Amino acid sequence: MTAGSTADAAAGGPTGAATGGRRAGRAVRRLLRWLVVAVVLVTVASLLYNVITSRRASRPPGLAFVRTGDVRTRYRAWGKRGSPVVLVPGAFETADTFAVLGSQLGTDHRVYALDLTGTGYSQAKAPFTVAHFAAQVLAFISVMGLTGRDAPVVVGHSSGAAVAGLAALEGGRRVAGVMFLDGDAEPLAAPSFLHYLVIDPYRTTVFRLGLSSDWAVRSIYSSQCGPACPRLSQAGVETWRRPLQQPGAETALWSMLSTGIPSLTEAQLGRLRASPLPKSVVFGADDPQYSKAAPAQVAARIGAPPPTIVPGRHLTMISSARQVAPAIRALCARASAQAR
Repeated sequence: MTAGSTADAAAGGPTGAATGGRRAGRAVRRLLRWLVVAVVLVTVASLLYNVITSRRASRPPGLAFVRTGDVRTRYRAWGKRGSPVVLVPGAFETADTFAVLGSQLGTDHRVYALDLTGTGYSQAKAPFTVAHFAAQVLAFISVMGLTGRDAPVVVGHSSGAAVAGLAALEGGRRVAGVMFLDGDAEPLAAPSFLHYLVIDPYRTTVFRLGLSSDWAVRSIYSSQCGPACPRLSQAGVETWRRPLQQPGAETALWSMLSTGIPSLTEAQLGRLRASPLPKSVVFGADDPQYSKAAPAQVAARIGAPPPTIVPGRHLTMISSARQVAPAIRALCARASAQAR
């Protein structure tokens, strides 16, 4: 070995650097090959799982349906007397979500709750937008004969608040009053690029895996309903899971992931604020989805009186039905007095 080569080796010179570079290149290529193999295996497994789990759940027997424009709408009803109330569910919710509140209100009001298209047991019919949902609600009101002096108060929960608000704007005298329950009708704050990252077949696999887990369903329910709500029984788990296994439910979900949850524009909120329609806002005191200041801000934004704060988190129609029901009765009384 010459003195120069000895010096090069000792100093990690050109020869040593070239050897190290080749080793690094081989390591990178090996890593990339493993990554490609891993992606292919995960993709194949995801596709196979999606095929195996593609069968949709059947509907429970005894459901009530009515034709509302272009959608066959499933609904529930409570009570035989009193002024009417129409309950509009939020994302991942159905008419069954209002079972406790419907029973409470049904003692002195006629109460109706419906499944919005694409969620629950109503026919899934695109587009899954706030305008289409509001049209479905207004068609339901007309088909059920809730017109003239019998116009209902419409209560929208969570993202259903936007649907109720737009129905009130577009419905004219078909709506006697509107309540935002645990909802602000604002767009969900999420990065606009997010839906590009959540792609098939992986999103379908992740969704179905989560939905198949009793623990996941119970955990999400518990986090949103709070300690006042009893632990979900197996039947309760199915009440939340089965609607999301209906034909078209995943299509609607991916559509809303792309376009956003139902919301109103600033112009629409301004029109609602200027409207003389009786309005009300009710929120849970410990709602994890909103700040403590949000209820008052929502009330000011739509021109409603100061909000009613009830115990509970985000599912107050379940955890605090006894407190929510009087707030709805008070809105019904205001609507009736204004109609005279």
